[in-house]
Amino acid sequence: MNKLAPSLLATTALLVLAAPAWAQKPAGKKIYCWNDGDRKVCGDALPASAVDNARTEFSASGIATKRLDRAPTDTERAAAEAQAERDRLAALATAARQRKELAMVESYASEDDLKRAFDNRLGLLDASVKSSRLGVDGLRRSLVNLLQRASEAELAGKPVAKPLAGSIQSQHAALRRQQATLAAQQLERSTADEELAAALERYRELKKPAGDANG
Repeated sequence: MNKLAPSLLATTALLVLAAPAWAQKPAGKKIYCWNDGDRKVCGDALPASAVDNARTEFSASGIATKRLDRAPTDTERAAAEAQAERDRLAALATAARQRKELAMVESYASEDDLKRAFDNRLGLLDASVKSSRLGVDGLRRSLVNLLQRASEAELAGKPVAKPLAGSIQSQHAALRRQQATLAAQQLERSTADEELAAALERYRELKKPAGDANG
């Protein structure tokens, strides 16, 4: 015969002791047993202070009808919500990657077609980088000229005209934007070769006949 666990024995004992108090209750009446610190408490009403505690509900005849875990804390609830959001974003990223891979397989009949597409992309990236470099050089030369004019005015003891000061600020902002664009383009170009290698490897995997999956 299986032995009852200590916690179950303790709960049963409490119910037996409490039986005289609630044995005559209507059949629909519930009995609650919950943890109050280190004590097990039973009663026919659940106090507001125990609503979030782990508890077991019994019928009037002493049969356990429901067991509830304690409610999560605000910190636990926030952590669970954050994890659910991370899982959702990961699932979206996986689905997007799968759609992209499927489109790649359907769009290119061979590896050579895929390579040609990447070559076209690399050519566009190289052209964009070259254009941005020329833009940076032109903006820098223009800014230097404006700063030189402002310096000459100051050396002559004259104030820097507001239109000139405004042009310097505007030119400096434009130069910073162009430099940021160039940096992003250079980063994309530096990773393009790695992307091609990864795309080719994945393309071969997806194009491999089902019978060769383990080959």
